[in-house]
Amino acid sequence: MQPYMGQIIMFAGNFAPTGWFLCDGQLLSISNYSALYSLLGTTYGGDGRTTFGLPDLRGRAPVHQGQGPGLPAYTLGQRAQFKTSYDHKYDQVQSVASGINYTTVNYIIAWDGVYPSSN
Repeated sequence: MQPYMGQIIMFAGNFAPTGWFLCDGQLLSISNYSALYSLLGTTYGGDGRTTFGLPDLRGRAPVHQGQGPGLPAYTLGQRAQFKTSYDHKYDQVQSVASGINYTTVNYIIAWDGVYPSSN
């Protein structure tokens, strides 16, 4: 199955397969990747004349754009940092060690694939 151009997936390898780039924020030539540029524009960087940027997902987790109930609004291409500690409004009687377990993988973006049509 051929991916959609601009599709981002997780990949456990230490390289980007043929037809894909690592989502590492690199700048690409618009003239060499004009179809991908038509999807991304300068949302993730670049000057819009000769270059455009890929999303930089190194050490980051993707978040859907928009605003959910009780959540802040996120725009496409926005970078943010989530608050990892909270000021509780009550006296805490017990301290519990907590954390987030993770496994590191790469995100890759397809530059060679089916150009997606819009609804």
